Amino acid sequence: MNQLHGISIKPWTGIFMLRNSSSPETYFQAACRVQTPWTVKNTDCKSPNKEEIIKNECYVFDFAPDRALRQIADYSCRLNVDEVNPEKKVEEFISFLPVLAYDGSSMKQIDAAGILDIAMSGTTATLLARRWESALLVNVDNDTLSRLMKNQDAMNALMSIEGFRNLNQEIETIINKSESVKKAKKDASEKEPSAAEKRQITEEEKEYKSLRKQIQDKLIKFATRIPVFMYLTDYRERSLRDVITLLEPGLFKKVTGLTVKDFELLVSLGVFNSALMNDAVYKFKRYEDASLVYVGIDKHKGENIGLYDTVITIRDYEETFENVAEQG
Repeated sequence: MNQLHGISIKPWTGIFMLRNSSSPETYFQAACRVQTPWTVKNTDCKSPNKEEIIKNECYVFDFAPDRALRQIADYSCRLNVDEVNPEKKVEEFISFLPVLAYDGSSMKQIDAAGILDIAMSGTTATLLARRWESALLVNVDNDTLSRLMKNQDAMNALMSIEGFRNLNQEIETIINKSESVKKAKKDASEKEPSAAEKRQITEEEKEYKSLRKQIQDKLIKFATRIPVFMYLTDYRERSLRDVITLLEPGLFKKVTGLTVKDFELLVSLGVFNSALMNDAVYKFKRYEDASLVYVGIDKHKGENIGLYDTVITIRDYEETFENVAEQG
């Protein structure tokens, strides 16, 4: 258990993951302890500057493969924000941390496609839908709210939706109160505040956090309408953004309450996290594939596959899963 508290011992070459941790950060913090370099200088007592590497390899043993691969898939997809293809993200990650699996006779390395497939196995539609309820899909930090408040078109767009009527006042309160609390805490570190000052800080902190949470919940409620739109539209050969902007603008407005132009504006301001939406769309469509093949006929055969703001070719999409049959 000392592993989790920052202690590393150079001779360690392996770690057994026996704790059912759901946090990727905690998981990999422990896993990477065995990566501590182990070198010895002057092993022959004749070469003071000669350094010999004692440990060339280290291993993480995990007997819960679904949990382990889900951690890898989730963690790697958060790292490279410039890459939109989840498989490419996993591929880059496992180039530094290869994954080996025992197939009954030997150890074999699993590629990115295999990791995503195993990580997805056992996933239910309910769990996939919950990805659209994640607070990570929307940004309500002060910088984002300030950009939003300075853009009158964006403010008008949101305030046209029921529940956002007092948005301007709420954002002003959040920013002003949070800055006030920040300043008060800084002053408190220099001199002890009175009981009344402490009470005021606590009340203001509760107020702006409550308002921030309300705005966050409202934006998440909007985000949950995206998969509803995906179910209603029949296009898969383009990115979701193309479907919104080119093919189904009327339907999008009806389902979400926002026009295409308004939604694009909010995305550009960083209100919605397009990278995580892209990942949610990717997993949503993988799970949905089975329901799109009717009696051996695939109505979307040969078409490119759209994510949120990018498109991958059918060849790339198929290569993602080609090892599934081999492993089966």
